[in-house]
Amino acid sequence: MPDHKLQVIPIGGLGEFGMNSMAFRYGDDIIVVDAGMMFPESELLGVDIVTPDFTYLEQHAGMVRGLVLTHGHEDHIGAVPFLLSQLNVPVYGTDFTLALVERRLEEHELLDETNLNTVKPGDRIVLGPFEIEFIHVTHSIVSAVALAITTPLGVIIHTGDFKVDPTPTDNELFDLHTLAAYGKRGVLLLLSDSTNVDRPGYTESERAVRPRFEDLFTRSARRLIISCFSSSIHRLQLILDLADEYGRKVAFLGRSILNVTEIAHSLGLLSIPDSILVRPQEIMQMTPGKVAVVVSGTQGEPMSALSRVAVDNHKHLYIQPGDTVVLSSRIIPGNEKAIYRMMNHIARRGADLVYGSMRPPVHVSGHASEEELKLILNLVRPKYFIPIHGEYRQLSRHAHLAQHLRFAGLEESFVLETGETLEIDRLGARRSEKITVGRVCIDSGSLDDVVEDIIIRDRRHLSEDGFVLPIIAINKHTGKSEGLPEMVSRGFVAGDNAAILQEARGVVARTLETSTAEERGDWGVMQEKIRTDLKRFLNKQTQRRPLIMPVILEV
Repeated sequence: MPDHKLQVIPIGGLGEFGMNSMAFRYGDDIIVVDAGMMFPESELLGVDIVTPDFTYLEQHAGMVRGLVLTHGHEDHIGAVPFLLSQLNVPVYGTDFTLALVERRLEEHELLDETNLNTVKPGDRIVLGPFEIEFIHVTHSIVSAVALAITTPLGVIIHTGDFKVDPTPTDNELFDLHTLAAYGKRGVLLLLSDSTNVDRPGYTESERAVRPRFEDLFTRSARRLIISCFSSSIHRLQLILDLADEYGRKVAFLGRSILNVTEIAHSLGLLSIPDSILVRPQEIMQMTPGKVAVVVSGTQGEPMSALSRVAVDNHKHLYIQPGDTVVLSSRIIPGNEKAIYRMMNHIARRGADLVYGSMRPPVHVSGHASEEELKLILNLVRPKYFIPIHGEYRQLSRHAHLAQHLRFAGLEESFVLETGETLEIDRLGARRSEKITVGRVCIDSGSLDDVVEDIIIRDRRHLSEDGFVLPIIAINKHTGKSEGLPEMVSRGFVAGDNAAILQEARGVVARTLETSTAEERGDWGVMQEKIRTDLKRFLNKQTQRRPLIMPVILEV
């Protein structure tokens, strides 16, 4: 490849939500921006997370000069351990972003061999022919940055995720001046977040949620249970401040929220008033009107803290009539059924459920709406434009938005999907050859348990350990099991009447007996509980892991 050509190479995140990763190549030098993951669709049984296929970067490992991170959301950093297990390259990011990455690298035993480099807005680094300046942007997570990447052919602006918040709660304003200065000097290419392009107007400031939260703290006579994204440090700060003002203690429930608050507090990004925190085991002993509980699990994940609280299956908290439960988050597309099912469980317990669109809002987005996207386009005034971060319909709409602005200098917008590359040289920009991309399914979060193809994985699993089908008949009126569960197996033990399967029937029966009637009426929850208990029992007894697929029949 001649040195005078610049390639833009989407590894993931274009035409899909999640797995955001973009590579830039000039000659024999490559830099990578972000390495995100996504959670699997329901049909990907046995898969915990999905990462981009980094084959292209593996094939050109000697050219990769570094990984640059824009912010700490999972869809931008979740695949970092999986990329670094294949490429040992330096990583650059803000202190909070790298602190989140460190936790993941520790889990995968990669921290000691990884070169992490902390940067802050205004800093510049040089990686081969690329000079990168970090520009502060406002988003739903702290310490987010855009990138100004100077190349021999011109400047590339990569916005990362952002919204233009005129009144951020930490008073750290979006650095529009630096973007405008680059725009005046001339920008070759802009890559901009398209998540909310179909929302007219402006995204509300984070401060817009304060009146609603003040009203909740004022009016809620009993326990206040709030669920928000664990990475929403500004929202957590608001809850802590209001709790202190209105005389409530605060308890955190859920591993993710405990981890993130600990990191943010240690970095000085979260201020915790003295003596305001209480341990989870103290929640139910306290006067209900004197406690606020912050719980993770906004998306209805089956074993998350909020999902367990919703069916009285959490050891430290159960909902009582008159409690207020607040869902301060958006519904991520694809999670609607799980979230609505969880909300129904909460409502059955007599709680006052606060969620959705209302004025004042209980949640605001972290992504720019149409007018903010226009503002960035007009400030940067790029020669070429690539919309990023969104499904094809959103990328297409963002490209049309840019074309309709008709500002001087914009020659062309390119709607690319993952794997479709763009090549730029002195003669202009054009679509180039496609690269190998795809999804890599990860089982159990292990670097070694990569599922190259879901069908091949299932066949391998079945050939090694067979399968077990617990068949349970549940009376739809009483929620009780009709007799002992039946156990069908193939390729696991000889004969359906083997002693181990008889014991397994007892395990399933005990799981049913110890579950509430409401849980037994929720197939998703029961299937997960049965699968977990049976997997633990069979693995302990046989050191094997058959494919377990509970079948629940409603009679």
